[in-house]
Amino acid sequence: MKYLNQINSPEDLKRLQRSELPELAREIRRVIIETISRTGGHLAPSLGAVELTIALHYVFDAPTDKIIWDVGHQTYAHKLLTGRRDRFHTIRQHGGLSGFTRMSESPYDAFSTGHASTSISAGLGIACGKCLKKDPAKIVAVIGDGSATGGLAYEGFNQAGDLEKDLVVILNDNEMSIARNVGVLSSFLSRKLSAKYFMDLREELKDFLKSLPKFGDDMYNLAKRTEESFKAFITPGMLFEAFKFKYFGPIKGHRLDHLIDTLRNVKEMTKPVLLHVTTKKGKGYPPAERNPAYFHGVGSFEIATGNGISPRKKPPTYTEVFGNTLVELARKDDRIIAVTAAMPEGTGLKAFSKAFPERFFDVGIAEQHAVTFAAGMATEGLRPVVAIYSTFLQRAYDQMIHDVCLDKHPVVFAIDRGGIVGEDGPTHHGLFDLTYFRSLPNMVIMAPKDENELRHMLKTAIEHPGPIAFRYPRGCGTGVSTNDEIHTLPIGKAEILTTGSDVLILAIGVTVTAALEARKQLEDQKISATVVNSRFVKPLDVESITALAREIPFILTVEENVLQGGFGSAVLECLADAGITARRVSRLGISDTFVEHGTQKVLRSKYGIDAPAIVRAVMDMLQ
Repeated sequence: MKYLNQINSPEDLKRLQRSELPELAREIRRVIIETISRTGGHLAPSLGAVELTIALHYVFDAPTDKIIWDVGHQTYAHKLLTGRRDRFHTIRQHGGLSGFTRMSESPYDAFSTGHASTSISAGLGIACGKCLKKDPAKIVAVIGDGSATGGLAYEGFNQAGDLEKDLVVILNDNEMSIARNVGVLSSFLSRKLSAKYFMDLREELKDFLKSLPKFGDDMYNLAKRTEESFKAFITPGMLFEAFKFKYFGPIKGHRLDHLIDTLRNVKEMTKPVLLHVTTKKGKGYPPAERNPAYFHGVGSFEIATGNGISPRKKPPTYTEVFGNTLVELARKDDRIIAVTAAMPEGTGLKAFSKAFPERFFDVGIAEQHAVTFAAGMATEGLRPVVAIYSTFLQRAYDQMIHDVCLDKHPVVFAIDRGGIVGEDGPTHHGLFDLTYFRSLPNMVIMAPKDENELRHMLKTAIEHPGPIAFRYPRGCGTGVSTNDEIHTLPIGKAEILTTGSDVLILAIGVTVTAALEARKQLEDQKISATVVNSRFVKPLDVESITALAREIPFILTVEENVLQGGFGSAVLECLADAGITARRVSRLGISDTFVEHGTQKVLRSKYGIDAPAIVRAVMDMLQ
């Protein structure tokens, strides 16, 4: 690596000649591809932002100038150029670099970004803070066109234009978020006039007007004054000009000379500016260019072919089982509608979208809208199934309360990536959903012990006459066989899996498998355990839990969720309400912390919610 190995900070980058930067871009892409082929990660977004990253650090003076990335998964080149090259091989590994920007990781990470559409609001806040302190530093918010579909971005635009602060917004437009962008805004951003065509047209018009025998110069000056209005009309500029942003572009985001010159001009401005940059997601790696959705977030793969590396045949994922089951049920029930927020592949709805295109709705990165939109459809007798990752669904909490639960609309929430997600880290773990769903009046919340039970829970949810949710983990199922016939489950009824007299283990969701493994180990210690697949967090099976609690002296609850207000809290409240206070109860779950990135296995062990941790907890109780 002739050039990259010389760079330990953006100051080193600035010492390179412009003619050397294209080779640096190639070296950066080579390192990213080689590393992510081993570790997995967000490949296509970062490949598409290489030249833009180089140009930004070549022109601006980070970390004095603040560069905010929206979303942080496009920042692998940024990490390589800001002193983290030697640790880049640890990205997304436990104890290694985060796959997103983290303020605690580097002073060059101006804001921690794991969710979309936050950069303009955060950047405006930083700009206002700098202004109050008389600090002249520049603030740059780099927002993807997918992130620009989120309502928060426009709330930020609205105030930024009103305050007229020194803020540079760069729209990184690759016509995709995770999947292909949807909506009228995406179509609007795609109305581009190439720079060459525009320049040629302008020169021809100038020559023609000046050649007029009378009033030629006056006509030319008038045309020059209206040039920006004309350009705004034929590009997306008029949208951003309405927010009082000075609009430039679109310019090609892989032409370093053009980028650097434009950014240097933009840097001199002191009012809100939007620079529209067009890039190609997956740039420089043909498999990622051909299939950017797959390579948005990818596991390990063969560089030569782009094929994923799978050491052995695995059971289907919970996401796949959900998607296939929804298609199966929808063939028999035309009330079923599927809604997702820019994640048709990630939530397993791709097959549904092909089978029932008129009943599938991808609303873009707009989770709040997705929930209220679904509530509206529910008022028409439909059964909307809203499939969103747990961490992203948090954004729609208010809509779940007011627009769904208040009037008991039968909206089904399929909460993907519930619990510990893994290498994406604290912004992506779904560790709060049992708590926040449990707090909602009229809501039912459940979690399957395996992929077969997920099928039955989906049917149960669709048949339920009110709001209902089920959460399931990321990754493969347990490998159990699935029933040909899908049936409904009795609401609020648990399943007693084993019986024993020494300890009662109440588990929910993925922790049921760990509880059964622990029971076998406890048997070797002559300790008998009753293991309950609780199924429901709300309503709890109060009858079964209280009856067992009166007979068994020790109780252990296990959940892959924060302890505050979660499943274990619900059990404690149940026992207190029943007057069962003499029993010893212990809870396993996530303590009051944000969980870092790492494999699911490592994190479950560290935070004490796997089978060995259950065994230890039981032994401690019985001492």
